[in-house]
Amino acid sequence: MGDGFLATFDSATRAVRAASEVVMSAKNTGLEVRAGLHVGEIEVRRDDVVGLAVSIAKRVCDLAGPSEVLVSETIRGQLAGSAIPFDDRGEHQLKGVPGTWKLFAVKD
Repeated sequence: MGDGFLATFDSATRAVRAASEVVMSAKNTGLEVRAGLHVGEIEVRRDDVVGLAVSIAKRVCDLAGPSEVLVSETIRGQLAGSAIPFDDRGEHQLKGVPGTWKLFAVKD
């Protein structure tokens, strides 16, 4: 993962809250990090996690700005009715992923 990391969660809410906390904590220490989240099927191997969902999350992260948590529409849909607010970031092509993807930034 180079200078990044990958984490898996058992719920979209936990993933968004953890990513938001990491981004905020880093910002408070003078670092600007970004996070990209997606939910989907993965394959857990001995020392790795693979699958299209991993690739999508990476591409979403690539589009996030400094100190931003960016999520796919799939994540936003799973959090409908939650207290987590989002800003629409429009539709994007994700390199190596078919179709266009609507992305959302988690509001501070």
